[in-house]
Amino acid sequence: MAAAKAVRAAGRRSRQLFDIFVAEIPWTVSSKELKEYFSQFGSVQRCQLPFDRDTGFHKRYCWIKFSAPEYVQNVLQKDSHILEGSKLALKQQTRRRRSQRKNQSE
Repeated sequence: MAAAKAVRAAGRRSRQLFDIFVAEIPWTVSSKELKEYFSQFGSVQRCQLPFDRDTGFHKRYCWIKFSAPEYVQNVLQKDSHILEGSKLALKQQTRRRRSQRKNQSE
């Protein structure tokens, strides 16, 4: 039980290292396709697309990590992102210092 809790906490910390959160991903799109799509804006280091253990389907959201900050700006400058007929919802991840997170939780 404690091991599962530690894994979840590590997952939350690692997501803070990503640049963009993407939602409304069609069920038929794979992490490989997402990485290929976002590569048109710059070099993608990582695409994390979580899956539901019960259904086997992905959860329709992911995190994208680019190799340089200017690639993030390239993505955000485009008005809309459409994959397989569905408009993706993007949100830039904000990086906060530990002291800022601690102050906000108090």
